[in-house]
Amino acid sequence: MTWQDFTALLALATAMSFSPGPNTTLSTALAANGGLPRAMRFVVAVPVGWTLLLGLCAAGIGALVMAAPSLRWAIKAFGIAYLLWLAWKLSGSATMRQADGKQLHVSFRQGVMLQFVNIKAWLLALTLVGTWIAGQPDALRRFAIVAPVMLVYAFTSNFAYALAGSLLRNWLAHGQRLLWFNRAMAAVLVLTAWWMASV
Repeated sequence: MTWQDFTALLALATAMSFSPGPNTTLSTALAANGGLPRAMRFVVAVPVGWTLLLGLCAAGIGALVMAAPSLRWAIKAFGIAYLLWLAWKLSGSATMRQADGKQLHVSFRQGVMLQFVNIKAWLLALTLVGTWIAGQPDALRRFAIVAPVMLVYAFTSNFAYALAGSLLRNWLAHGQRLLWFNRAMAAVLVLTAWWMASV
């Protein structure tokens, strides 16, 4: 991989990883409601799930999904339904006590599985495989470069958003601030679901 290819990879990774999406929105909301330690299981789940998704796409599963419209629509439909369900649960959390219970709970396993129904994650994985890995004579070596880079970006971006959410926690604890914050995060998830439906 040339330095020009690597620079382009870093630019794409920065733009895609740090732009708002389902993962960063949930990282922010989970930390704002439950604190940074509680959000860390999701923050760690994102790069784990995403690296698995990238590996499957590099192995050819991505091409299979793109070639089967019914499978692609099933992934999209499940992802949209899950995001809307999370938005509904999030919009009902008005106090830290509510959020600390089962009102807003995303397990490590759910965080990993979310990557497989996240259209943004699929688009990025397919772009990376199609541009930097597939058809290259050194495909395995390229994957060994791309995967760790993206793993670091996935962790760093979600940790940064979770840290921002945790810093807002004390301010959000007063009055109706948390309710409106959660409704705003829920609205972002709904908009993300709408975007997913349109691509």
